[in-house]
Amino acid sequence: MDITCNTSVKPVMDQSIEANFEELFKIYFKALHAYAFTFVKDELAAEEIVQNLFLKLWEKRCDLEIHSSIKAFLYRSVYHESLNYLKHQKVKLNYQQHQLYVMKNESEVIPTDNAKELERQIEKALNRLPEGCRTVFQLSRFEELKYREIADRLNISIKTVENQMGKALKRLRVELIDFLPLLFLLLNLK
Repeated sequence: MDITCNTSVKPVMDQSIEANFEELFKIYFKALHAYAFTFVKDELAAEEIVQNLFLKLWEKRCDLEIHSSIKAFLYRSVYHESLNYLKHQKVKLNYQQHQLYVMKNESEVIPTDNAKELERQIEKALNRLPEGCRTVFQLSRFEELKYREIADRLNISIKTVENQMGKALKRLRVELIDFLPLLFLLLNLK
């Protein structure tokens, strides 16, 4: 399957390149997603890794030279992207642990201002979630319902509950990244 392009090719050829690329995506996405998942053990991260790979492939389609089979190239690329993801996660964890260590050593007592600010930020982050994500998150975390109970109450599938919860957790992690050390400290004090 050829996805390369030449700048002197007429615009009509772009449709052919796009069709080939779309076919390539449909053929390999699920298998590459499963392969990435074996490394990162996170459905959303695996999906993002594969999507980013195809995005990079599309952006570099005019300059890309593949000297092996496209399948081997894609799997090798997913392997390297997965390793990079894991390295990044390790760096983030080390940073969070360092921040936690620094905070514990600076003060054994958390000032109430920090706790109040954290509470405000959590409330803001929850309010910014889409309604479905927020509802599922609140039922799971605040009412301590199991996914099956949430699915029954909201009349949705368990898979939808899982997806909504995954989206909520991902967005909250991103929005509250600056407060993670404080959250860890609060949870360890209780």
